[in-house]
Amino acid sequence: MIPIYLEPGATRIALIGDGACILRRLRWLQEAGAEPDVWSVAPIDALVEAAGKFLTRRLPARAELACYHVIWIADLAREPAEELANTARRARVLVNVEDVVDLCAFHTPAVVRRGKLTLAAGTGGASPAVAKAAREHLAGAFSESWSEAVEDIAKARAALRREGANAETLIKDARQRLSAHGLARQGLV
Repeated sequence: MIPIYLEPGATRIALIGDGACILRRLRWLQEAGAEPDVWSVAPIDALVEAAGKFLTRRLPARAELACYHVIWIADLAREPAEELANTARRARVLVNVEDVVDLCAFHTPAVVRRGKLTLAAGTGGASPAVAKAAREHLAGAFSESWSEAVEDIAKARAALRREGANAETLIKDARQRLSAHGLARQGLV
């Protein structure tokens, strides 16, 4: 696995499907700041409401699939999901078909967000339950106070960079600020 974080404003994202799985993925992406296009033949009412103006009530055509960087597919029968996934892959688009590991070019991690701090756990599709357990552990280990600390450190880092600080100075300052926020623990900072 190669973990990466995608910038939502610089990534064209599509969701394809009709039901609760696509709705869950839509809300997850919206929470991360993304506004994905949603393609659905028979969307559930909650998906219609959540997708709003980004909903198209049909499946995308081949050329439309090629416009995206990343596509999630869920709530479709295997055959249409596989056809869409294969078409997207031929266009060099990253595809995830929910719970169909052999059709996935990437896997979605379980995520904990603390403001700008994003922590992710994944198993490469081997066991979403294990990733969920790891996420729950991370959520307990990283309190909401990390959000404020990261904001503080980011502002200080920007000021120090303007002054020409080197990497060692930035690291030292970040660690001191984590300590000041009460977030320094043995081995962490």
